[in-house]
Amino acid sequence: MTLFKDRPALAFLAPAGAALAVVTVYPLIYVFWLILQNRSLAVGEASFAGFHNYAAMWGDERFWNALYNTAYFTAVSVAAELALGVALAVLLDRAFPGKSALRAVIMIPWAIPTVVSARMWECMYNADFGLFNYLLGADINWLGSPAWALNAAVFMDVWKTTPFVTLLVMAGLAGIPEDLYRAARVDGASQWMIFRRVTLPMLTPLLVVILIFRTIDSFRVFDAIYVLTGGGPANSTETLSIYAYKILFQTLRFGYGSAVSVSVFMIVGLVTVFYVRLLRRTA
Repeated sequence: MTLFKDRPALAFLAPAGAALAVVTVYPLIYVFWLILQNRSLAVGEASFAGFHNYAAMWGDERFWNALYNTAYFTAVSVAAELALGVALAVLLDRAFPGKSALRAVIMIPWAIPTVVSARMWECMYNADFGLFNYLLGADINWLGSPAWALNAAVFMDVWKTTPFVTLLVMAGLAGIPEDLYRAARVDGASQWMIFRRVTLPMLTPLLVVILIFRTIDSFRVFDAIYVLTGGGPANSTETLSIYAYKILFQTLRFGYGSAVSVSVFMIVGLVTVFYVRLLRRTA
């Protein structure tokens, strides 16, 4: 009987479900089918390969280099964004003159499109006329040196995304009852003790959610690094997404490129499962 009662709702949901199946489910199934094939537009022939693409990926040094770059970028950028976001949110949660204006200014980097931000930072990183070398009085090839390029991309991502973390943490701080702070002050707790014993435990479930969103987004990073360096120099900033893009659209190896792309999907899925279990423990 419940099914018949829900028929009007199902009728309204049916077009959206059909569209979702066409643009999401079918391509996903087709990608898994491509993984089992040795298909390349450059050759024009396709043959069944089984799990040969994954075996080739296991022995591909460039894949492991891209995985390391992706993991390093994700770990450093997410950790920095979380630390800076919490610090800025706690600062902005206090009352002081110009608080509203400062909140608006901090949100500007997040409002700028990623490609525009990357192009702007590319100019500032320029070794000949860039802002950073001018201010430091140095001659550093920020984007042309393997030692600096990936860290430069991390710095740009931290600048871009920290306001997003700050905004979410400020929302979490607004939900903490003021009575908890009053009770802690009556007991003689210092500001640091209040932060450790009251603020941080109350924010932990929210921080785990932020970790999920930022880890997924950082692990799939493409546009920011592609605009800054294109994956260079010497593949020192090549992430898994950029590597998959080059395989798929430059070498036209659809089977192997699909295997690399799905590996990103699987790793992100495993990390998400870990975070969800962590969220259940903290909730």
